[in-house]
Amino acid sequence: MTTIDINADLGESFGVYSLGKDPVLMPYITSCNIACGFHAGDPHVMSTTVRLAKKHNVQVGAHPGYPDLQGFGRRRMDMAPEDIETMVLYQIGALAAFCRAEQVELSHVKPHGALYNQAAKDPRLAIAITRAVARFSKSLVLVGLAGSALVEAGKESGLRVAGEGFPERTYEPDGSLRSRQSPDSLIEDPVAAAAQALELAKEGVAIRSGDQFQRLAVDTLCIHGDSPHAEATAAAVYRALEEAGVELRAL
Repeated sequence: MTTIDINADLGESFGVYSLGKDPVLMPYITSCNIACGFHAGDPHVMSTTVRLAKKHNVQVGAHPGYPDLQGFGRRRMDMAPEDIETMVLYQIGALAAFCRAEQVELSHVKPHGALYNQAAKDPRLAIAITRAVARFSKSLVLVGLAGSALVEAGKESGLRVAGEGFPERTYEPDGSLRSRQSPDSLIEDPVAAAAQALELAKEGVAIRSGDQFQRLAVDTLCIHGDSPHAEATAAAVYRALEEAGVELRAL
């Protein structure tokens, strides 16, 4: 039987500003990635989101990003690998404090936004992130784009890894995500997103290079909590996978 995890990036509100649909997404996911205060989130939001995940029996992971509240962590930054390592470790530790307070196990780490995308292609950044995760705990799962440098660095460092696929994003032929600057980078139709989710779960990501073609396995599917269609997409993906006999299981 095919098994898959459904994750969502949550806890991305800040102060009085509410972003995302955390409560309505929880019934449709098996794990969540909680912002750690750098690109979004704050101590109160982190605490509230951990409690919400516990209530719904949803697995909790850290979602560290660049210190870029204004740009929501989606702007590239030029940081030394040692600074990346300590920055990621700091954010994991911050969320771990709230997990410990609520007696919730921290299970995984998934970088956010520009940090995620840069680490997918830059081995130096990928290694810095894996060092941070390993320094905290080698029992954590490292989540990265399927087939990326981050996933490979995680494997080489002895970490458990999970290749991620995106039902609501379009892909380039090499398996990378199409830039959000492109008008066709997002799949906004929940039905189309559900169809792509099913393909990713059962067949993986399609990679094309000239006459060469291969598939990369996907372990987890991401629903973006800040998307305007997040709830409808999550529900459509959840139903499509269940109806196809795919087992939904946390990492």
